[in-house]
This record gives sequence, C-alpha cells and structure tokens, in this order.
Amino acid sequence: MLSTTDAVFALTIRILNLDFLFICIFFQLLRHPKYMSSQRIAVFLNMNDEVYTQEIIKDMFKCGKSCFIPRYESTSRHMDMLKLNSLQDMETLPLTSWNIRQPAKNDSSREEALASGGLDLILMPGLGFDRAGNRLGRGKGFYDNYLERCKKHPKGKPYTIALAFKEQLCQEVPVDDHDVLIDEVLYEEK
Repeated sequence: MLSTTDAVFALTIRILNLDFLFICIFFQLLRHPKYMSSQRIAVFLNMNDEVYTQEIIKDMFKCGKSCFIPRYESTSRHMDMLKLNSLQDMETLPLTSWNIRQPAKNDSSREEALASGGLDLILMPGLGFDRAGNRLGRGKGFYDNYLERCKKHPKGKPYTIALAFKEQLCQEVPVDDHDVLIDEVLYEEK
C-alpha cells in the first residue's frame, strides 16, 4: 500500500502525463488544415475520461470561430448542436446526469447549426476507434443520428475528427448498419 505522499506523487505524475497527452493532441488540432480553415465547428464538452476540450473552445473563440456544442435528448436518439456564445456562457449551463454541461431543454434562444449555415467540422468523442473510421460511442447513437441529419443539409456532412488517446485505438470496432464513419482520429502519437 502506498503512503499518502507516494499516492499524491503518483496522482500528480498521472495528471501531468494526461496534461502532456492533451497538449500533444491540442497542438496537432491547432495545426490541422481542416481546423484552421473551418469557421463553424461543433465540439463536445468532455467527460472525465475523454480528451479535455475547454482549451480548444478557448482557441475557437480567440480565432473568431463559431462554436457549437451538443444538446442531447435523453429520452431519444436526438441531438442538436447549439451555439455557445462564450466561455462564460458555458459556465452557466446546467449539468446533465452525465455531469457535463449542455443548454437546457427549454433554451430556444440559441442558434442550431443545421437550421442556419451547417457545420464545417465536428470534433467527436468516443470510447474506441479503428483505422477504418469506425467509432464506438456510448451506445445511444446521438452522433450517428446527427451525422445522418447533416448529410441532408445543403452543406452536407462536415469533416469529422475524433479526439482520442492512443489507448482508445482498436484493431476493429464492432459496427451496425446505422453507424457513420468518421474521417480521422487525432491522438497523441499521430
């Protein structure tokens, strides 16, 4: 059993390692041609086991990009991407049962990406990914359903980049007929 000092040291090393991994992914994204050329970007607000996205959101606002975040309907497979106005705006959003912030169900004041100009890029979460573009989500099909709706938009399906840690890369991810392929996986050693 570790002493308290050893446990704190081990936790500090783990946090620093996660920070380093995030920084590697973050800088790859900032230099990515699709990110650089995109003006309308949807990004997930991360859970504790996902790539941290707050710094990405900060960069989007700094660069004058429009930022859209998911609002999930827990009783269905429906998800909308709603405009986030600022970092301060994000801090005022209510927490879901998944402990992530999202616009309230009755918040009708926000621009919905598909009702306006569509999206150029979606930054995707997930549990696992393979090199063929398959993605394992959390089983509700929110992103697959949303991407199908995007295909019907005049702008078409936006480019999709999954943000992942290398441990999330798999030889093969099991898929169903309704699963939509992602375009690229960005991880710390790519």
